[in-house]
Amino acid sequence: MTTWVRLRRRAYWAALIVMTVTPMWAQSRPAGDEKPAEKKEDAGIPVPPETNSTTKHDLTVGGRVIHYTATAGNLLIRDEQSKPNASIFYVAYTEDGADAKTRPVTFFYNGGPGAATIWLHMGSFGPVRVITQSPEASAPAPFNWVANEYSLLDKSDLVFIDAPLCGFSRAVGKGTVKDFAGTDQDIAAFRKFIERYITTNERWNSPKFLFGESYGTTRSAGLVSALQNDGVSFNGVVLLSSILNYGIRNPGYDVEPIGYLPSFAAIGYYYKKVKANGSMADWVQQAREFARGPYAQALAQGDKLPQEEFDAIAAKVSALTGLSVGYVKETRLRISASRFRRELLRGDDRTLGRYDARFMGWDLDAATETPGYDPSDTGISGAYVGAFHDYIARELKYMSQETYYTSGPGVNQAWDFKHKVGGREQSNPDTAVDLADAIRKNPHLKVFSANGYFDLATPFFATEYDLNHMSLPEKLVGNVSYGYYPAGHMVYLNVEALKQMKADMAKFYSSALHN
Repeated sequence: MTTWVRLRRRAYWAALIVMTVTPMWAQSRPAGDEKPAEKKEDAGIPVPPETNSTTKHDLTVGGRVIHYTATAGNLLIRDEQSKPNASIFYVAYTEDGADAKTRPVTFFYNGGPGAATIWLHMGSFGPVRVITQSPEASAPAPFNWVANEYSLLDKSDLVFIDAPLCGFSRAVGKGTVKDFAGTDQDIAAFRKFIERYITTNERWNSPKFLFGESYGTTRSAGLVSALQNDGVSFNGVVLLSSILNYGIRNPGYDVEPIGYLPSFAAIGYYYKKVKANGSMADWVQQAREFARGPYAQALAQGDKLPQEEFDAIAAKVSALTGLSVGYVKETRLRISASRFRRELLRGDDRTLGRYDARFMGWDLDAATETPGYDPSDTGISGAYVGAFHDYIARELKYMSQETYYTSGPGVNQAWDFKHKVGGREQSNPDTAVDLADAIRKNPHLKVFSANGYFDLATPFFATEYDLNHMSLPEKLVGNVSYGYYPAGHMVYLNVEALKQMKADMAKFYSSALHN
């Protein structure tokens, strides 16, 4: 996902950038075992062993009882000199007694970049899910989780991976932030981990899926191509709340306001700020047609747009979104997501969530142009973080003295967005190019794009644009399918939407496994 929890411990930023933080396993060196400074520097950060905690559990999904093993542990990945440079934390859920040749395995991760995978792990398709009061702010502890009747464990084994420097994952040896904080560096780290996992667990011949959220979709699109180039073919890729092309989101191109307009329309419908007949899906479709037609054509004229047409477009934007005509005109027809979050409910003295506009908050100053915080972030973070720590210690018996970084300290700030693809270097990644290449080379690869109507971080219309411009052969266009849900960035926060998405996932897995 995009950065779900803002950096919690900024004091670690400078330390991690130069990699002077000493891991917990290094703090237990016996007295008298000191070495000269230059020798320590040469050795780098001590490399921990690969260890894990395994526990046995049962889960009932769709009337079927699944006996499974949970494995929480770490695997080492290596640099180009075959030296360990990162210890990657993961939690795997595998069905007992299943045939690895027919049993799929799905690799999950969040985004950021620089975010741990606590959100997907504890909220989406794992064997347990956190109870929140979404879309209201969740109450403080005690937090609760329940057996997840919508888990994907009935369809696939599940492996939740924390990115390097996030969660319990750490740089080791001579690994540094710059080895992992970048589009291509990140793809390489995940490629190495997945290949290490399927080797260690003898899963080379298992059907395989990737499941990424937010920036995790940027990663997935590049990763599936990189793995395929190593001979690791995949059956399917799930893209939840996607951002595949950072290049077209630069200011001044009018792509961003067009991409957001249908999301604004969905949110206006949700809050009953528009006069709409029919379903929200019908209303959103009207917004799509207007956005790619008259709206895009009007914005393309820039300052040459005739006044009469300007007035007509402003009136239509107002009718679709619920914003006043006057306000739309003041924005010159170009409404940013942050200003929309503040303006739609200004008369009610409320602001909207960025990741999920169903969440509402209050600002200190009701006259501000943009919200001071994201209530869809603050409203659920405590429940997820608290429940995760309790669950992993009590249920999975995994004990660590390490800090679990929901956001890797300094990772997002240090991120190198350059991306090499097809012999060329992009200044901002467009990994839809990689995904298209993977589909052309593996015509059996299926892609499912899951989207929340109320997501103001990765709007669904922009995702449609990216996936519809991959220049696929006509025969392969149908390899990409879509799902839409009355939810935000984290679709699973709406339990009814999670139920609907699970049904879509069951169909998708069946399609990807039998084609």
